[in-house]
Amino acid sequence: MYRFLAILAFYKPFVVWSFVVNAIIGFINPVLIPAIVTKLFLTVFAWYYVSETPNRRKLTFYKNMGISPFKLFTFVFILDCIITIIFLLVFREFT
Repeated sequence: MYRFLAILAFYKPFVVWSFVVNAIIGFINPVLIPAIVTKLFLTVFAWYYVSETPNRRKLTFYKNMGISPFKLFTFVFILDCIITIIFLLVFREFT
């Protein structure tokens, strides 16, 4: 349970950007597959950003908890995809 909460704490700064990207995708083209591919690209970018900048120290905390960077970003991607799918399904109902 502590690992799950730690991963959610890691995802917290990315939530605002995720919703901004969801809104842009929803207005431009609310199709699921391109949205998920976009989220995959953004997750890889976030991994690169965190691992190649001084924010790398954040990853040490998660490594000490037994969470590898791959598991961390995989879980963030899955969580982000679930949020994106729900957002786009609701968005499609109102357009």
